[in-house]
Amino acid sequence: MQRRLRQRDTLLYGIADFAMAMLAWALFFLYRKTLEDAALTAEVFQDPNFYLGVLIVPVGWVLLYGIFDQHTDIYRMSRLTTLTQTFFLSFLGVTFLFFSLILDDVVRDYRTYYNSFLTLFGLHFFLTALSRMILLTRASRRLKSGLITFNTLLVGGNQNALDLYWDIKNRKKGLGNKFIGFVDTNGGSDQFMSEHMPLLGTVQDLGQIIRSHEIEEVIIAIETSEHNRLRGILNILFDFGEQVLVKIIPDMYDILLGTVKMNHVYGAVLIEIRQELMPKWQRMLKRLIDVTVSAIALVILSPLLLYTAIRVRLSSPGPIFFEQERIGLNGQPFKIIKFRSMYVDAEHMGPQLSTDNDPRCTPWGAVMRKYRLDEVPNFWNVLSGEMSLVGPRPERQYFIDLIIEQNPHYKHLLKVRPGITSWGQVKYGYASNVQEMLQRLRFDLLYIENMTLALDFKIMFYTVLVLLQGRGK
Repeated sequence: MQRRLRQRDTLLYGIADFAMAMLAWALFFLYRKTLEDAALTAEVFQDPNFYLGVLIVPVGWVLLYGIFDQHTDIYRMSRLTTLTQTFFLSFLGVTFLFFSLILDDVVRDYRTYYNSFLTLFGLHFFLTALSRMILLTRASRRLKSGLITFNTLLVGGNQNALDLYWDIKNRKKGLGNKFIGFVDTNGGSDQFMSEHMPLLGTVQDLGQIIRSHEIEEVIIAIETSEHNRLRGILNILFDFGEQVLVKIIPDMYDILLGTVKMNHVYGAVLIEIRQELMPKWQRMLKRLIDVTVSAIALVILSPLLLYTAIRVRLSSPGPIFFEQERIGLNGQPFKIIKFRSMYVDAEHMGPQLSTDNDPRCTPWGAVMRKYRLDEVPNFWNVLSGEMSLVGPRPERQYFIDLIIEQNPHYKHLLKVRPGITSWGQVKYGYASNVQEMLQRLRFDLLYIENMTLALDFKIMFYTVLVLLQGRGK
């Protein structure tokens, strides 16, 4: 029932955005007609451009909000952050409208442009911000009164957990936490918490507990300095992605580093661990770049593709292309496409990694691997959405299992699409054994935790340098 109510209110938030954009444009259109001739004002409703604008322009605004806003649930939103973001998005959107629709209008002087810009910006920002603040204030009151709650799980059974529990429970203004129970992390020392809420299990049961109790928020009540326990807990919570909001008690080191961000003045001091690796607009732009570059590359490199295909055919008996199952985004298998660089049946003794001067490689295959020509067909995998230009190189399940035995952090690489090139590939090259794969893993994990478009461009630049120098290994 509560989830449906939250979904309804979030939908109402989006409808209000559309309605305010429509109203702002209608008032602005009326203002522009008044500037032209006061007598024409009555004819506004007979102008087909008026109706075209009040339908199309709001759609553009909603698309802009969809790219940059993060309002999947208005009960999770901060009013101050929303107001600031509304200001900048309004400025961005009005600037686009000004240069695309308004700049070529016939005007008396340039002051008319400035007045038009400020009028549209003022109308849109004021109306949108007003409706948003009304809806968010209403949501905040419902949250604080306890009408809206989130099923919350407390991870930890020591004094830290008990102190945090009472800190949240004793506040006059609630933040929507409905404690379902707690998970013990201290090997049975749960005497602090068992009197106040039910013990649901241990860390090993965490995944099942979240699913069976429909947990929406997990608060980890252990110090972040307790890395050994924290690492295992976060590895489990990673599997739920953005379905579960994760918060943790900070230590003084976190506070001094500035990683503790306060969304509620009266809220408990907690670090919110974001599962989102890149902002939505960067993810969309990254995918657009992937598709555009891959399509252009396949066209421009078509002569090279033809030449390489002929050389592969002449190098040894067997198919031109080599397909192999790899593990991609969210652990989904896919077929990677490469030019065949080895003799047929090169793995008759089981899965093996390639090494320097690998006798299984054909002479032309060794040349291809040096300049990574064998990977050019990967652009097709990028176009089909299975890969990206930049991302951790995809591996076979056999080797993933071997790596996870020694370092379970590998599963974090499955958060993103695998790539044609990666930070690990640039810094370390091909891995010849599991230990080298573990070394390369460090660079790929660094990439995951620092993903930006700027870093992607930097990796692509260094990849080109590696290819030109023939250091493909």
